[in-house]
This record gives sequence, structure tokens and C-alpha cells, in this order.
Amino acid sequence: MSSNPPYPAGTVITGKWRGNRYIVERLLGRGANGTVYLVQREGRRERYALKVGYDTLDLQSEINVLTSLQSCRKRNEYQARRETPLSSYLLEADDFADSHHVPFYVMRYMEGRPLHHFLSKHGPSWIGLVGLKLLDKLRGLHECGFVFGDLKPENVMVSNYGEPELIDYGGASPIGKSVKQFTEWHDRGFWNAGSRTGDEAYDLFSFAVLCLRLLDEDGLKTAAAQLPQTRSVDELLKLTRILPSRKLASWLSLALQGGFSGSAEASEIWKEHIYNSRAAKPADMKTPRWLKNSFACSLFLLIFTIYWVIRF
Repeated sequence: MSSNPPYPAGTVITGKWRGNRYIVERLLGRGANGTVYLVQREGRRERYALKVGYDTLDLQSEINVLTSLQSCRKRNEYQARRETPLSSYLLEADDFADSHHVPFYVMRYMEGRPLHHFLSKHGPSWIGLVGLKLLDKLRGLHECGFVFGDLKPENVMVSNYGEPELIDYGGASPIGKSVKQFTEWHDRGFWNAGSRTGDEAYDLFSFAVLCLRLLDEDGLKTAAAQLPQTRSVDELLKLTRILPSRKLASWLSLALQGGFSGSAEASEIWKEHIYNSRAAKPADMKTPRWLKNSFACSLFLLIFTIYWVIRF
């Protein structure tokens, strides 16, 4: 890892080749192969996320993935028909001539908070909507020939209105290749449940573990503490059986065992059995008694008023 120092607020990062100037506002986070800053481009009001790399080859590999995704997004007409279109992956890539040449790239910045912080504030009932939109993001990646790989709450940013955004594409890999980056709890190989070859089922497995972590982190932590040779997907399946929602438990069980044909099927089933069923609950709730009584009282007063006006 490079010894690139952190850049304080006010630092101006100037692209060597394009000449665009970005003013650092604050640090957003650190990843395995780079540091991300919130920046404002000089002469513009918009703010962006700018990632500075530790290693030129690592960051260039990530930029190549993002460039491929961007090209895929432009040429695939299905984007216009999707409920949640893929966002702009890459706005610009350049080098910053610091004490040595430092590679960086610029992405769209979305106001929000990490997934686990969002659900802590708004409640687990939001997992139906956010989960559906996140599955749609993964589906878009898969249709472009990539898996995300390192899917965990910290790599999902959620806006205040529940729109998730995948961040840190350092672990994104072409389908059929080995996953470049992963986090143990969310890794299929860690649970002896399959290989680390990137396929749609790998991301769906990680997504299922992500849900378990959000809903029962203590249980997941206990299961992960077992010896590597005894650790298995059965421990995760036990956690699904104690979830209050049977439909969610069934979906997670299928994902953990590779039971979906792909992310398209997984997304459709989530929408039908989890998102729609949760969204329908408010309409199914009985009208409160106090509201019924209030309506009856108002109706009585209206009738009495009409009667009084007609009579006198």
C-alpha cells in the first residue's frame, strides 16, 4: 500500500491530463486500494466523490471495470425500461501530480448513509424496498458481465428516501473470474458453501448474508466464530428459521443454497413475495376504533344540522 498522506479540506487536486481542479471538502472513507474524498469541481456547484489510489495498477483495474460498465449502460436499451436505472459509474479519470503521480477517478456523489446506519434510523421494515432496489443494481451489473464481489453494508450507501448506491468497485470482477476482494462473513468460501469464482449466485449469497447481518448480527457473529472445518451454510440456514417473516426466510434460504437461476429471478421473487407483501400491509390493517367513532359522530352532527336547517 502506498504511503499517500490524507489530503485535508481545501486541498486542490488538479488533473495532469485534463486539467480539471477539484477542491477537497472532507474524507468520505478508506478502502482496500484507495481513499475517497468529497470534492467540488472548481467553477461548478456540484459535488463529487473522488477516489485516490494507493497503487496505479490496482486503481487502473478498477477504472477499467467502471469504464466497461459505463459502456454497457450506454449501449443496452433495457436501461430505459428499468424501474431503477444504473447510475453514472465514472465521470473522469486522471493523475494528480503530488510528490509523485497519484491516480484518481471521479464518481457521482449521493447524499446518504451506509445501509446499516440507514436501517438503524428508519427501521427494518425498509429492507423490502431497499433490498429490491439493491437487487436491481446487482442485476444490472450481472447483465453487463460483472459481479460486485465485496457486498457488505459498508459498501452500500442509501439516500434519505431509500435509494441505494453501490460504492467501492474495487472488488468487482468479470463473471467467471476469481472475486478480487471479499469480506469473510459475506464470502461464500468462508462458509464452505462454494467457490470464490464470480457468478450471480456469489452476489446473491453475499446479499443473503448481508440481510442476516442487518437483522441478526449477534447470531451471525456466533455462527462465524466456529472452526473453519465445521463452519457451513447450515449455520446460516438456522438463522433464517428464526426470522419473523417466513417469506423472507424462504428467499434467503434459496439464495444461500444457490437456488435461483440468476439475479433476475431472485429480484422478481423478492418483489412479489417480500416487497409487495410488506407494501400491502398498511392497506390490510383494520381501521382504528377511535377513527370509526369519530366518523360516526361527525356523520350524526351533519345529519342533525341538515335536519335543523330544514325544520326551521
